[in-house]
Amino acid sequence: MSDAPRGILVTGAAEVATCAGGLRRGSAQDDPAIAPPGTAVACLEGRIVAVAAEPEARDALAAALVEIGASPDACDVIDATGSTVTPGLVDAHTHLLFGGSREGEVALRQRGAGYLEILATGGGILATVAATRAASDRELAAHGRRWLGEMLRHGATTVEAKSGYGLDTATELRLLAIAGRLADDGSVDVIPTFLGAHAVPSEVRAAHPDAAAATEAYVRAVIEEQLPAVAAQGVARSVDVFCETGVFSPDQARRILEAARDQGLEIRLHADEMAPSGGAELAAELGALSADHLGCPSAAGIGALAAAAGSARPVVAVLLPTVPWFLGQELREPARELIEAGVPIAIGTDFNPGTSPVPSLPLAMSVAMLRLGLTPSEVLVATTVNAAAALGLADRGALERGRRADLVVWDVPTHAQLPYWAGAGLVRVVIAGGRVVVGG
Repeated sequence: MSDAPRGILVTGAAEVATCAGGLRRGSAQDDPAIAPPGTAVACLEGRIVAVAAEPEARDALAAALVEIGASPDACDVIDATGSTVTPGLVDAHTHLLFGGSREGEVALRQRGAGYLEILATGGGILATVAATRAASDRELAAHGRRWLGEMLRHGATTVEAKSGYGLDTATELRLLAIAGRLADDGSVDVIPTFLGAHAVPSEVRAAHPDAAAATEAYVRAVIEEQLPAVAAQGVARSVDVFCETGVFSPDQARRILEAARDQGLEIRLHADEMAPSGGAELAAELGALSADHLGCPSAAGIGALAAAAGSARPVVAVLLPTVPWFLGQELREPARELIEAGVPIAIGTDFNPGTSPVPSLPLAMSVAMLRLGLTPSEVLVATTVNAAAALGLADRGALERGRRADLVVWDVPTHAQLPYWAGAGLVRVVIAGGRVVVGG
């Protein structure tokens, strides 16, 4: 009898921010769709059954239980009195799996070393590649479980996880396989992304006379060797490329992403993080799910994203404000300009060992509010329904009937306080996939 289906009813919340109604852009991004007072959320078998006044939600849940042959009273009630209920948060950009750490780079940056300078000397991504290649599957999986647990305790129920710290076929496949197992085994839904084109590995650089030849050789290897293997493995849902001056050019990124699409994979793009490299324009041209970072998009790039926003294939701008914040840079992503242009915005942590060792999406929400000028409503939408759209996931990110039952009960009376109490542990209960996985 213990395995018989049971419903969950969340009642008594001071506020229920549903984020219902689909992808938001422009002024609509400031509307988190607050439900009327007295709203309850009913869940059964991993899905939301009702978001309605408590008596109506109880009746809907009882009817759904009877329909599957269960007792109408087979229900666990979560008392959310005085709390805020939101959809589970969606972190649309992380580099979850890696070996080692890079705290030593903090001192290098404080002495004036730049990102590309550190990379050119074998540090940065390349240092993490060496540590990741040396790590065992068991070590990498334990690392992933540790940080997914941390993310979950901060309200994230869906986390995108990029590869990209292998830079060879075998290690990239290992990282994706581990991400897939973590998705199957854990409470957080992990969305694997292949990022073989993250940097040019040291051995490829050493085998060619100059940087341009090495980069071109590695691009061919990604297209001809890594991508077919990734597609055959069947774990990655999408492919990403680090399109940036000094890394991979728009032309090289286009070739990789078109080859990925030919393999049946969705496409995403690291774009214009440190300079206006044409990444935003390329993301719009190709109809990518998202263009991420966007620290320095050109006016033409913003215009291209705005044009795409009104099309059948909008590109979500995934901003990662904890990166320049952690690096001590004055750079601020043009969030307000993007919103005013009608571009849908998402916020992610870019969790990684070098430039954003930040596993807390609420902290990223705080930084987005304080540094980018976003409102609390805009950052909530940016970490729920818009972030789900950036991953191509239409089944979550909002509290609506039929959606995946991912929701968080926060120990504050309004969503406006989520980014306000910066760094605080505000999570009271997390429900992921219809199961209570934190609190209860």
